[in-house]
Amino acid sequence: MYKKGMLIYNGNAGSVDTTQLGTVLGVLSVELPELIVRRTSEPGEAKKLCREYGEQVDVLYILGGDGTVHECINGLADLERPPVIGVLPGGTCNDFSRALAMPQQLARAAEVLNERQTRTLDIGTANGHFFTNFYGIGLISETSQNINADIKGAFGKLGYFLSTLQTVRTAQPFAFELEHDEGTLSGEAVMIYAANGRFLGTNPLPFPDEALQDGLLDVLIIREAGLPLLRELLSRRSPENWKPENSNIEYIRTSRLELRTEQPMPADTDGEIYLQTPSQLGVLPGKLTFLIGDQVGG
Repeated sequence: MYKKGMLIYNGNAGSVDTTQLGTVLGVLSVELPELIVRRTSEPGEAKKLCREYGEQVDVLYILGGDGTVHECINGLADLERPPVIGVLPGGTCNDFSRALAMPQQLARAAEVLNERQTRTLDIGTANGHFFTNFYGIGLISETSQNINADIKGAFGKLGYFLSTLQTVRTAQPFAFELEHDEGTLSGEAVMIYAANGRFLGTNPLPFPDEALQDGLLDVLIIREAGLPLLRELLSRRSPENWKPENSNIEYIRTSRLELRTEQPMPADTDGEIYLQTPSQLGVLPGKLTFLIGDQVGG
């Protein structure tokens, strides 16, 4: 029985309005005697709130996009007694909430959170920081940097795709060396993507259903650019019908990753860019407990 909870929300993420927020609070408060609400107004505030209050509540709800989730997880993962975490979709893509099988309608998502079905899931690490969904360099970080804020606000996930299509035509290969559980890879690539989750830009990726619970990162190495390759990456595929050995995308699964590039390169973690190569990546198996929907594998 949860007695005390907190909801942290980003008023600038996506299109959450006061009516939707009121609906969510009305649903959640039915099953919770005490619910504290905090609105963030600047970068770093959500992380600070999670560190300060995380051990004082039984459940912590995050209402925002993948960036807000990323910031909160970086405030919770170091706690000795972190709360159960519920994610409400309030951003543009909401990829991690999709991986948790959460409905993308806020009111319905709040109802699912009240069902209190939980699962303990992996968290990725990168140079001492944490990520829920992915770490990437090359094309993916260039795409994030090239997104026009006005386009993103007006067109949502379409803005990401427009930016991607602009970037993919000019992507330049970079030299890399990558050490993983079974050896070393090197050469040139236009993008390296290490995933803990299963969605990218709202699109499901062809990773195993148990990707969030297997103690492994799913790593894609894309050695050449082009629109056919982009379509392959973003098309709706399942593990059963995607054949990595016949693909332009090299695929490995590993519990650790050491990544070096000729020059330091910006890295994108869950849509946030503040790290750079060289990078040491890993997985913390079963690190945090999340409220989930009915279709999370494992």
